[in-house]
Amino acid sequence: MKLTRRHFLHLSAGAAAVPFLQRNTWAQAYPVKPVRIVVGFAPGGATDTLARLIGQWLSERLGQPFLIENRTGAGTNIATEAVINAPADGYTLLMTTQTNAINTTLYDKLNFVFHRDIAPVASVMLVPDTMDVNPMGPVNTVPEFIAYAKANPGKLSMGSGGIGSAQHVAGELFKMMAGVNLVHVPYRGGAPAVADLVGGHLQVMFDVMPESIEHIRAGKLRPLAVTTLSRSSALPQLPTVSDFLPGFEATSWWGVGAPRKTPVEIIDTLNKLINEGLADPKLRTRFVELGGTVLPGSPNDFGMLIAKDTERWAKVIRAANIKVE
Repeated sequence: MKLTRRHFLHLSAGAAAVPFLQRNTWAQAYPVKPVRIVVGFAPGGATDTLARLIGQWLSERLGQPFLIENRTGAGTNIATEAVINAPADGYTLLMTTQTNAINTTLYDKLNFVFHRDIAPVASVMLVPDTMDVNPMGPVNTVPEFIAYAKANPGKLSMGSGGIGSAQHVAGELFKMMAGVNLVHVPYRGGAPAVADLVGGHLQVMFDVMPESIEHIRAGKLRPLAVTTLSRSSALPQLPTVSDFLPGFEATSWWGVGAPRKTPVEIIDTLNKLINEGLADPKLRTRFVELGGTVLPGSPNDFGMLIAKDTERWAKVIRAANIKVE
């Protein structure tokens, strides 16, 4: 059969539209099976809690289970690599944290480049750290702590969730800016470090607020300050560390990432729904109870936050010569 020019153009246009229609149908159908959200920390911590809140919200709106898979080890690198190597189809996601940005510099040899191999989907929450001491100790303010540390160089223990953790790098930044000598004691996670601070085995910790706020409210920890540049609505009575050490800032954030080359339609679907969740009064209240501020935005906004924090903590890691064992 001889094709007229009109028939040829019609068929060509239809053929060109097929990939778009397939992608569009795929995005509309997503998800057709359970989705995994991989968490690089143990159950019960801040990252796990946020992943479950977001997972439940997405599950209720998309009609498929969003299952939390905790894969600990190597400072979240095992979980991150598992997601990077997963099919880029939207069915494996990563609960990302500033630890991922820190690890870019902390580890000399990784099998991936985080900001290249993980596509940012949506930021979720931003929280200050709190500078906490045991309430039985002799200090009540940041200046008192600095004076006490200078009078006892190398005698005060600073806990963290591990070498290169958010708590660790925040503490190293404080040591440099305050000119004090604190002994770093790394733990396998923030929760056991907080437990030892409560028990009096440590003298100070720069902990992410979701892990310490209930102990603060119960009077088991004495917070001296928050580490954001402005006061926190969760603990408005607390000053900021920057009130005493101008320019000091250490925040923790969480978000959702996906393997590179995940279809943009799926990323946009997830971003839209997550942002709707951050605007929901009930879910928003839960984040505030954890001491955080919701952090809505586009995938590009989240990518810019990751880049900024990667650069910020690279400077601290190099200056403090932090090395993983």
